[in-house]
Amino acid sequence: MDYLEMAALTRHVDWNGFEQWRLGAARRLGLLTTAATLPYTDFTFADGDILLFGRESAGAPDKVHEAADARLLIPMPGGGRSLNVALSVAMVAGEAMRQIS
Repeated sequence: MDYLEMAALTRHVDWNGFEQWRLGAARRLGLLTTAATLPYTDFTFADGDILLFGRESAGAPDKVHEAADARLLIPMPGGGRSLNVALSVAMVAGEAMRQIS
């Protein structure tokens, strides 16, 4: 990826380390999950928000759901279960960038 140098990467040893950093930096955590009721298009994104997407097979653990400041849904008309994670990230990140820009 020739644009990787544009990304700010921070590696955390574990979930607790991530949570300490996130709370210290006062950054909101938005969890995308099929268990949510709030469509991502109805959420007001802010600069610094962190978007987290669970595994396609199992979603996110309960402790992640509990820590999230917002649980967001990609509505699936017609009874579809969910979308591929890469496609989901593109949709939600695009909406977040549209709102913030």
